[in-house]
Amino acid sequence: MSEHTYKFNVSMSCGGCSGAVNRVLGKLEGVKSYDVSLDTQIATVVAEPSLEYETVLRTIKKTGKKVNSGEADGETKSVELDA
Repeated sequence: MSEHTYKFNVSMSCGGCSGAVNRVLGKLEGVKSYDVSLDTQIATVVAEPSLEYETVLRTIKKTGKKVNSGEADGETKSVELDA
């Protein structure tokens, strides 16, 4: 299986917000590359096949930012996490 592309619409109001998302994605194992845009409010992640969408979602949510929507490989996914 090849790499995954995940996109998340994240509410970020300042450079500190996007910086927090940048930091957690930079530390997450399995992330090949990522781009966090404050202008478009989109975090795009290119991930190894082993890195699941839910893991990336959970990591972004740990920053305290609201994730409004998400997609995995072009398919819309839920942004709700199971407790």
